[in-house]
Amino acid sequence: MTSSELISEGSSLMLFGMGFVFLFLTLLVLVTSLMSKIITRFFHEPATSGASAVRHVSAGGAPVAINNQTEVVAAISAAIKLHRTKKDKD
Repeated sequence: MTSSELISEGSSLMLFGMGFVFLFLTLLVLVTSLMSKIITRFFHEPATSGASAVRHVSAGGAPVAINNQTEVVAAISAAIKLHRTKKDKD
């Protein structure tokens, strides 16, 4: 094969591969969007009462809504402190 034939074959293979990846990613986005619409249509979650409400799991395993921003900051601070103490022990 000559170099021009090799470049032609390489270019066509590259375009085929790029087209296949584009088609796959487009299909993935469409299927994911459709699945999201189906899930939200049949299994919609009730709206929370506050704009800053955050859900977490209590010690008993039941979900609890937190509306107080200071509790959220305290929980994040405690998690960071725990992470740093575990990191220092290693």
